[in-house]
Amino acid sequence: MQPVIATKEEVLAKIDEQVKSNSVVIYMKGSPQIPSCGFSARAAQALLSTGEKFAFVNVLADPDIMTYLPEYADWPTFPQIYLSGELIGGSDIIIEMAEKDELKAVLEEANNQQQA
Repeated sequence: MQPVIATKEEVLAKIDEQVKSNSVVIYMKGSPQIPSCGFSARAAQALLSTGEKFAFVNVLADPDIMTYLPEYADWPTFPQIYLSGELIGGSDIIIEMAEKDELKAVLEEANNQQQA
């Protein structure tokens, strides 16, 4: 039996659904509990430190997403963090927001908007 291979359009539609159905989502290497790269680890830790809910997608477990996510928002690296359907950036931006005590408020607002 041949494996089902998703088309680029199908993968981009899947990413779009994930981004739009989660108020906060991080595409990372590994998981927040077991990250597989330093950038993903630092970004996930910054998100975890807020106590706010967020979703994650392990790009190492889904090679199609790893391949096509850089095209979705024209951002070439991982992790990628989306708030309310918009790309915020990668680990450097999230860490900077955490250091300025801005991250928790932004995540809280995104989560509250989705619940409304």
